[in-house]
Amino acid sequence: MFADSAKIYIRSGKGGDGHVSFRRELYVAAGGPDGGDGGRGGDLVFEVDPGINTLNDFRHVRKYCAGDGQPGSKKRCHGADGADLVVKVPEGTVVREAETGKVIADLSYGCKREVILKGGRGGKGNMHYATPTMQVPKYAQPGRPGRELYVILELKTIADVGLVGFPNVGKSTFLSRVSNAKPKIANYHFTTLQPMLGVVDLDDTDGFVIADIPGLIEGASDGAGLGHDFLRHIERTRVFIHMVDAASTEGRDPLNDIKIINNELDRYNKGLLGRPQVIAANKTDVFYGTEEDTVISLLKEEFEPKGIKVFPISAVSGKGVKELLYYVKGLLDKAGKEHVVFEREYEEENQTFADEPYTVTYDGKEKIYVVEGPRIERMLGYTNLDSEKGFSFFQKFLHTSGIIKELEGLGIEEGDTVKMYGLQFDYYK
Repeated sequence: MFADSAKIYIRSGKGGDGHVSFRRELYVAAGGPDGGDGGRGGDLVFEVDPGINTLNDFRHVRKYCAGDGQPGSKKRCHGADGADLVVKVPEGTVVREAETGKVIADLSYGCKREVILKGGRGGKGNMHYATPTMQVPKYAQPGRPGRELYVILELKTIADVGLVGFPNVGKSTFLSRVSNAKPKIANYHFTTLQPMLGVVDLDDTDGFVIADIPGLIEGASDGAGLGHDFLRHIERTRVFIHMVDAASTEGRDPLNDIKIINNELDRYNKGLLGRPQVIAANKTDVFYGTEEDTVISLLKEEFEPKGIKVFPISAVSGKGVKELLYYVKGLLDKAGKEHVVFEREYEEENQTFADEPYTVTYDGKEKIYVVEGPRIERMLGYTNLDSEKGFSFFQKFLHTSGIIKELEGLGIEEGDTVKMYGLQFDYYK
């Protein structure tokens, strides 16, 4: 069974607790604290696997947890880090936070791997807390908890061209003729029960990927037919081929069919009708006499003034198909190579520690500016500064939290050093 959506629970690993111990060896007086740090919790990572094309596996396994970090031990021994959990998904998967529906990650095109939940930091052992006035620290830092979310996975097909239209208008026949795809073909509605992809090869130019989108009828945007299940697959396509039964073999008006489907596309996503579209008036091989000229003329009069070209074709005989494909390739070239990518909307950090305190001070002895507090510690523990998105969030955090304003209030100048626990950097506007 084909599956293109799933709801799952994910959790990153908890950081291991720091250890409390003291060095006790013969002939070693006042050995001092030697409790080691806890290991970090494992990250929860999503990664594209080119060998997967559905979300079927997530219907059977719905809970994914990374490994917890191990606690520290005596003799300054660091606890083992928790194992990262890498979840394999098909290319084109969009990860959304279940409650809000906000996008967390879009695993498509250039994004093949994304850390969704960062593991908790390991706690510091008591060896870090010895001072001239506190030489026997009997406490250590607990490990940071892992992060958990319910997420919705949505597979949005990656294709250049979307093939849309009512059931039984010849989309599968067309796809089998122009590409390497082998869809099921039969003379009844909803023969195609899953999106079908095919690669179109053209002489003297690059080809393109075309997707047959099933299940579109009136009311598809409200869930009628298979609309809710498969409308999501048209969101990445840059050009639409709107196929219609020009011969009205089932008694429907082809002109009205086009208007109904376009209305459903518009209701589902307001931006879809702004993309290039071409009409494939199919089944011209069953016309008698001058019927073809009459119907095609009506379609052209209605849509070509709107910039939507009409091609009379026969998916069975191949009539007009070549001309249609080269025209579609021209539309793709004009549309450019910009892909539809869903930008990140969800920032869990803002919701987890936004109200926690922090302090900004100047250490005159070390000549550095020190930023500390639970809010800072948690932010650093949850943010991957090695990634572009993580570093961008860090910069935004400095401004939105008021840290930059407080540093400037203390007289910071360009080139001065700022310390945030284990992180040090020079300040520049």
